[in-house]
Amino acid sequence: MAGGFAVDLGALEKAAEGVNNTLDELAAKKVKDINTNEGALGHNDLAGTVADFCDRWEIGVEHLAKDGQEVAARLTQSVAEYVKMDKSLKGHLDGVLRRSSGDDPGAH
Repeated sequence: MAGGFAVDLGALEKAAEGVNNTLDELAAKKVKDINTNEGALGHNDLAGTVADFCDRWEIGVEHLAKDGQEVAARLTQSVAEYVKMDKSLKGHLDGVLRRSSGDDPGAH
């Protein structure tokens, strides 16, 4: 279609899947699981600083994960809307391409 655009639905689906896979990996490896006690780090002040950093880092990761879920959901919804629109337009065009005396003459 001249001046139109095309949407690669497979690419949108793969993008949503990629975001969801990344979120699954984030869920499997939590920042809060990092050992930040003095015994692991060898110094009390360092352990406190690392623990504080990890607490803030976990909050940031949670926010990014929430945003990622929204991105994946919107990509998935976009695919569903494009498919719905394609089916709707096909139904309209099917009616236009049929003539009252039979099937579409161009289809043969």
